[in-house]
Amino acid sequence: MILLEGRTCYLRILTEEDASIFTELLIANKEYWTVFEPRHDKSYYTVSVQRDKIRESLYQMRDRREYNFGIFDSDTSRLIGHISLYSIKRLPFSSGFVGYSIDERETGRGLATEAVKLVTKFAFETVSLHRVEAFVSPRNLGSVRVLENAGYTREGLMRKLLFINGVWEDHYMYALLEDDY
Repeated sequence: MILLEGRTCYLRILTEEDASIFTELLIANKEYWTVFEPRHDKSYYTVSVQRDKIRESLYQMRDRREYNFGIFDSDTSRLIGHISLYSIKRLPFSSGFVGYSIDERETGRGLATEAVKLVTKFAFETVSLHRVEAFVSPRNLGSVRVLENAGYTREGLMRKLLFINGVWEDHYMYALLEDDY
């Protein structure tokens, strides 16, 4: 089991036993998270589908292609978000993407920034990546601040990158290189 400890939160790989609490988190944040993420059908918000998704993520982790963490409050051990290092590519790229979401009730506490820093450290020091990337909507000012506070640099604008809520949306590309870490 991989555990990354921070000051206000810790990250732990989600397991099949977490499917129920993770599904509760998804349901509680359904409207909040779908402002910047694609909408899902009803089955997505079921324990069985989330258990299958966690199981698939664990298979991907065995192949060192994805690491899917729950973000837990250090004081209460309550699940307050999730963060993934995913789409990991080996040489000649040696890169991966980071994606994250925080419970709406927990925003503004610096938890996402701390989680991104923990995953970034893991990506460079344990997974031995050269580059970690992230996409973010220009409208998502909170997430832009998270990435910039975690040391990421905006490298450009990806025009009409993702289809979200019926519209093709532009996204910034942010990245951090191991040399800058």
